[in-house]
Amino acid sequence: MAPCTTPACSRRALLAGGLGALATLGFGGAWAVRRAQRMPAGAPPDDVCIVAPPTPYDSASGLAPTQPRPVPTGARCPVCGMFPTRAPEWAAQLIFADGDAHFFDSPLSLFMYLQDMGRYSPGRDAAQVAALYVTDAGDGTAARWTDARAAFYVHGSDARGPMRAGNLPAFAAREAAQAFAARRGGTVLAFDAVDAALVATLAGPGRHRH
Repeated sequence: MAPCTTPACSRRALLAGGLGALATLGFGGAWAVRRAQRMPAGAPPDDVCIVAPPTPYDSASGLAPTQPRPVPTGARCPVCGMFPTRAPEWAAQLIFADGDAHFFDSPLSLFMYLQDMGRYSPGRDAAQVAALYVTDAGDGTAARWTDARAAFYVHGSDARGPMRAGNLPAFAAREAAQAFAARRGGTVLAFDAVDAALVATLAGPGRHRH
């Protein structure tokens, strides 16, 4: 049967195409609405590429400006854009001398930031850093912060961080780090031993960065 080529047929084809497009848009909009309705109150939104702003110091918190702080729900890692609250057992934070803070999804992201601050926070430099904290993986909770410079890190274990790649679980005590390495593999390193070459290897070419 020969295809219809009359003007009436053309109009019907255009109308059908337009209705199909509208139906697709309607489905997408309805899906987005239903998804938003399923999101629990206070839950972080989806991960998208944005420049993560620092979180200013809140004098009403009762904390000293350089004390470790709870990770705000909406805080994003300035390196990868993820929400540290989704994996608090890996979280890290950096506090500037002016009280502003950045929160990181893992110790690895913290090291990546420190080694290229101008990329992630133009205008900032190491001289402005007042405090660094990582979550103590040997504490058994997601709430204990420890000084990142005094912590010990396990490189090469089977532990996978929020980015599902090699990471650097942190420990306040060397003995806890050694026990972890004995169970799960890896080498114990002090803060200064985590150099740029190691961080570049762990980050890898495919790791998402801003």
